[in-house]
Amino acid sequence: MAEIKSHEFEGFLQRSVSAYRMFVIYGPDRGLVSERAGQIAGKTGVALDDAFSLIKLDIGDLQKDPGRLLDEADAIGLFGGEKLLWIRGAANEKYLVDALGELSQKSLDATSIIVEAGDLKKGSLLRKLAEGTRSIVAIPCYPDDARALNALIDNELASESLRITPVARQALVELIGGDRIASRNEVRKLALYCRGMEMIEEHHVSEIIGDASAISVDDAVDAILSGNTGNFLHSMRKISASKTAVFLVIQACLKQFQLLDAMRAEMEEKRLQTAQVMQTLGRHLHFRRKPIIEQALRTWNADAIRRETNRLQSAILQTRRRQSLEDSIALQTLLSTTLQSRRKG
Repeated sequence: MAEIKSHEFEGFLQRSVSAYRMFVIYGPDRGLVSERAGQIAGKTGVALDDAFSLIKLDIGDLQKDPGRLLDEADAIGLFGGEKLLWIRGAANEKYLVDALGELSQKSLDATSIIVEAGDLKKGSLLRKLAEGTRSIVAIPCYPDDARALNALIDNELASESLRITPVARQALVELIGGDRIASRNEVRKLALYCRGMEMIEEHHVSEIIGDASAISVDDAVDAILSGNTGNFLHSMRKISASKTAVFLVIQACLKQFQLLDAMRAEMEEKRLQTAQVMQTLGRHLHFRRKPIIEQALRTWNADAIRRETNRLQSAILQTRRRQSLEDSIALQTLLSTTLQSRRKG
C-alpha cells in the first residue's frame, strides 16, 4: 500500500514516483487533483504532445466500452516506448475498479496509468483498491490549509520578485482556497496587477480579488441556507462572471450541511442548545456567518439535513458522470436546496 499525504507529495514526486506505474488521485479539490495528475504525467517520460504515447480517456469512454482500459494497456505502441493512459472523471465505477485490479497483478513495463477521481468516501471500491494494493499509489487531494496557501503565495509572488505585507497576506489567504488551480490563478492575477511594485498592500488585494471565489461562494451558501432566492441568484451571477467553477458552490454547500449534521448530532447526544454547539463545532466560523448557521440549525432537523446531504452528494456524483451538464445539475440542485430552506424558514 502506498498512500501519499499532502505534505509528502513533493518529496514523492522528486524521489519515488518512478517506482510506480499506477496512480489514483482523488479528493474534493478538483484543481489540486488535476495539478498533481499533470505533475505525475510529466515524470513518466511520455511525450505529452504525442497522441500515440498519451491516451486520454473520460470515464464515459470506458462506460461505453468497459474493456477498453485493458485493451489499451495490453496494446503495443505504434513506435514502441513509454505509454500513458490518463483517465478523468472517475467516481466509483466497478468496471474501472475491476480493470485496475487485474492490471495491478501484471507487470506494466512500458505503460503508466493515471486516474483522476472525485471525492471518494472511505471504503469506496476505487479508494479501497488503491489504498490496499502495493502497485497502486493513492493520492488524496483536500483543500489547501493555511500553510499550503502561504507556500503557494510565496512561490507565485517570488516569480515576480514581489513581497506582501502580513495584513495583505491574511486578506489574500481568506479569499482563496477550495480549489488549487483557482487559487493559483487568483495569486497570479494579483502578481500581474502589482508587477513592478516592491510591496503588495491590503488595498491591492481587495482591488483585484475583492470579488473572488471564496467570498462569492460563501455568499451563495449563506443565501441557500437562508432561503433567499434573490441573493442566491445574484451570487451565482457574480460567480459566473468571475469564472469560478459552479462545482465549488455545491461542494461548499455539501460541507456546510455535513457541518450542520455534526452539530445537530452533538446537540441531540449531549442535549445542548444551539448557542452551546456554536461555541464548540462552530467556533471557526466567521462571526458574520454564525447567525445564518444558528438559524439553519433551528429550521433543519436531523433527518432533513441527512436527506439534503445525500441529495447534494448524489448531485456531485452526477456532475462527475455527466460533465457536460455540470453547471445545469449544480444550479438546479442548489436552487432546490434554497427553496427547501425558504419553506422551512
